[in-house]
Amino acid sequence: MQTQHAVAWLDHREAKVFFFNRESAESLRLATTLAHHQTHNKAGTVDGKRAPENQSFYQDIVAALQPAKEWLIVGPGSAKDELAKHIRDHHPHLKDRVIGVEPADHPTEAQIVAHARSFFRAADRMLP
Repeated sequence: MQTQHAVAWLDHREAKVFFFNRESAESLRLATTLAHHQTHNKAGTVDGKRAPENQSFYQDIVAALQPAKEWLIVGPGSAKDELAKHIRDHHPHLKDRVIGVEPADHPTEAQIVAHARSFFRAADRMLP
């Protein structure tokens, strides 16, 4: 679907990418191949070292978002921020497509699309 807007909801295990317009929405689901284990250690792992970011997972999400011109990235935890950083560091020519990065716990697919439609309605009024 060729659209103006897309929203990606992600955590460290999966990503849901939605392309939408006023009338319809299409979705795509991506899963990471690396196991992510939540630990309650300040450093992020039991051995004290931070778990590496899954660059190939983030690369797959960026590739999936390509058809849209403007992107909203949402999700719980740090994965959404890591994706935004990945885009800035590895795809600087695409960083202007990221219009927003927002926290979102675990909404339904309909709630994700409804929030994104509302977000882009407001953003479109603010942007030239």
